[in-house]
Amino acid sequence: MSIKEIQNDIVDEFSMFDDWMQRYEYMIDLGKSLPLIEAQYKTDDNIIKGCQSKVWVHADLKDNKLVFTADSDAIITKGIIAILIRAFSNQKPKDIMDADTAFIDEIGLKEHLSPTRANGLVSMIKQIKLYAIAYQTQVG
Repeated sequence: MSIKEIQNDIVDEFSMFDDWMQRYEYMIDLGKSLPLIEAQYKTDDNIIKGCQSKVWVHADLKDNKLVFTADSDAIITKGIIAILIRAFSNQKPKDIMDADTAFIDEIGLKEHLSPTRANGLVSMIKQIKLYAIAYQTQVG
């Protein structure tokens, strides 16, 4: 599936819920299914700067696609990074670099987060894009 198709699926899933308490519960559930980062990558190098809680993200290049793993010490934050990883993992670096993140606004995520969590969300997206830029040079 393309990034846009996955993002549309996520928007559709979030639109099924009537209120934000249900959406938060769904995000927490998504966080529980997050592909967890290996302990060796839970280092300061992989921590997202600008997040209130600790979030680690690691990327590997497999078959010219980036595969992300992550973890967080906060359940909501874990759900947020799970959404991003679902949208961007197993995609080509160039596609990640070119992808827009309007789906975040479509599900209303930013407006329902505290300012520090919203900043953390922006930092997570930025880090995923930076990984894509770094690995794009290896893909050619």
